Amino acid sequence: MENSHERGIEVKKGESVDRALKRLKSKLDTEGIIEEMRRRRAFETPTQRKVRKARSAIKRNRVRWRYISEAAEKKMEERRAAVAAEKSREDPS
Repeated sequence: MENSHERGIEVKKGESVDRALKRLKSKLDTEGIIEEMRRRRAFETPTQRKVRKARSAIKRNRVRWRYISEAAEKKMEERRAAVAAEKSREDPS
């Protein structure tokens, strides 16, 4: 029974070792394993952890909001208009 948690590749017939190693590295990189290894190599201070998490949150939100449905876009526009109207009522100058 093969362990499903093992990471690896099958070296194809006639494939060079360098090419197989490159495939392995790219696979590990897409899974985030190489970045995790580099991160765990040295102690990370709480400040560094906050900075790293903030950076990854920015990336996540960028991807999350890349595709906004028309209904969601319309709702956001209505909210902006309501906020602008509220501000204009508060500050008549």
